[in-house]
Amino acid sequence: MSLRDLSGSASRPVTAVAWASNNSTCPGTFNMISSTEDGATACFNRGFGRSGYFLCYSKDLSGSMVVSDIQVISDRTVIPHGYCYIPEFMEPKGSVLKKKRVCARMVPVDSVTTGVVEVRLTTKSKVMLQQYTCLGELHGFVLWCKKGPFSGPTPQAKPRSVSLDLRKLNLEGTAPPQPLRPCNLPQAPPRISIRRNKLEEKTIGENDGSSNIYGITAIDGVPFALHPKFEAQTNNKGPTNSFSNIRIKSIQDIENEYNYTFSVEEQAAQRITASAMASS
Repeated sequence: MSLRDLSGSASRPVTAVAWASNNSTCPGTFNMISSTEDGATACFNRGFGRSGYFLCYSKDLSGSMVVSDIQVISDRTVIPHGYCYIPEFMEPKGSVLKKKRVCARMVPVDSVTTGVVEVRLTTKSKVMLQQYTCLGELHGFVLWCKKGPFSGPTPQAKPRSVSLDLRKLNLEGTAPPQPLRPCNLPQAPPRISIRRNKLEEKTIGENDGSSNIYGITAIDGVPFALHPKFEAQTNNKGPTNSFSNIRIKSIQDIENEYNYTFSVEEQAAQRITASAMASS
């Protein structure tokens, strides 16, 4: 089958090139080239007692790799950097001639925007394919490829459930109670005094069950009262103005108030020096 028969696949990149003995050994994601562009059978190395093999290609983007270039090299040529020999899907007794080998350069699909979009074969006659690059002669056939821009895989919309999303947005975070099992039995509450137990029951009753014993602090139940000295101030007839005794000081007043001459330290140092000289 020629690539000319595949309608609507010119914009898709070639993702792999391989050898196959026949349709049974050709992988499911590959298309086997069974005829050339000029109508000949595209079977390589077919002869007496030999079944031959075919060139096949794939445009499956599940592997996220594309073929950016293809080369035909001889068995004595060192394979170019970044290239690899194409795989072989052969029968147990089948083999591929190694005098001329096909190697391809595989790159991630997101790293390039152009690559090989079509692969074709012709016989050794003077058939020319327009807009195609001749890669060279290969065991009685001529290999051609076409390069160009390609369209990447179309992103698929992920189905979403509205009810599931609404449950995720629930701020209460209430979940249905789980059955009691040995793995999720409730922990025993801590032992508390009788006075605190009565206080907790009263607090829970006042809050209509909205709190629990673990939300009570150490000052819950303690009556509020002012210190006696503050109560005496509140019993005065008029409010006391604490700002009436504030006196604004000048810079000189502040220096005079906090002036320290260090005379005491100086006298002490002189006494220590005099005693040290007398002892010597």
